[in-house]
Amino acid sequence: MDITIHTTFLPHDDPDASLVFYRDVLGFEVRSDVGQGRMRWITVGPAGQPGTSILLAPPAADPGVTEDERRTIAEMMAKGTYGWILLATRDLDGTFEKVQAADAEVVQEPTEQPYGVRDCAFRDPAGNLVRIQELR
Repeated sequence: MDITIHTTFLPHDDPDASLVFYRDVLGFEVRSDVGQGRMRWITVGPAGQPGTSILLAPPAADPGVTEDERRTIAEMMAKGTYGWILLATRDLDGTFEKVQAADAEVVQEPTEQPYGVRDCAFRDPAGNLVRIQELR
């Protein structure tokens, strides 16, 4: 089989703040931005990698989600336990400095992990955990 990862989903509760984080801080290009107000679906991805994207979407837009589920999702997002992603870069220290300078919430400074990777972690504006691993 020839399978690739095309798009992954991360929730947002403030599309403008998420757009600033992924576009302006991380440097991703905006591939699409549809909808209006808080009900926007924004697709971003790394420049030069058109086959890999992140869809930033309102988490409870599905009409099948109940009010109880919406509350649970909102609570999990507020705690930072609903969504997460693992990114990678060759310049972990430079990336960390840039993201930290943008006032993103630092979860972990660059650290050599006992399982053989060096990484750091932030929370995006929606509370999603964004881990960034150093490529070696």
